[in-house]
Order: sequence, then C-alpha cells, then structure tokens
Amino acid sequence: MRVRRGTKRKTAGSTVYRITGARQSLDDDVRGRQRRYVISMLVRTLAVILTVLLWNVSLPLAAVTLVLGAVLPYVAVVIANAGRENVPSLPSTFLSAESRSALPPENGDPHKRS
Repeated sequence: MRVRRGTKRKTAGSTVYRITGARQSLDDDVRGRQRRYVISMLVRTLAVILTVLLWNVSLPLAAVTLVLGAVLPYVAVVIANAGRENVPSLPSTFLSAESRSALPPENGDPHKRS
C-alpha cells in the first residue's frame, strides 16, 4: 500500500462557515493604517508644493495650503496610532450593583459583633 504525503483529500458535502463578527487580522489592520498614513503624507506633500507655487499668485490660498501642510502630519499620526476597531459584541467587564451581593450576617443582626 502506498501512502501519499502532502496531498489533500476533498470531501463532498463539507460546509465552510464564515465568521462575520470577527475582527480583521493584525497584519491587515497595520497595513490599512500604513496605507492611510502614506496617503495623508502624499496630500501633505501636495499641499506644501501648492504653497510654494501659489505664494506669489494667491497669498490667502497659499496660507490655507500652508496650514494644511502643517496640521496634516499631526492628524495623520493620531489616525495611524488610533489602534484596532472595537468589538461591540464582547460582554461588558463591569459588574452591575445588583450582581455584587454580600453574605447575610450569621445571626441576622448586622450591627452585632462578637
């Protein structure tokens, strides 16, 4: 009898389930945040180039692009460091006041000490 290694056996009728409530993988999350950061830095570069080109043409528009070029790095870093998305389906970690119950006193009198 010959045994083949590394081959996959296909079974008929196997069902594949999709998990819709799962978080995206860490690699996908980091890749997406890096992509957003690079796009925002490209917009910032264009704003700085427009500032240089518009300085002698339209000073108010050049000032707006200058402010955009100065503020956008801060916004891009905040967005890139925002972290992963929240999962709304996880249970709360806080206990409500009703769930914290104390044991009753031994003989019923809460102020009596022995």
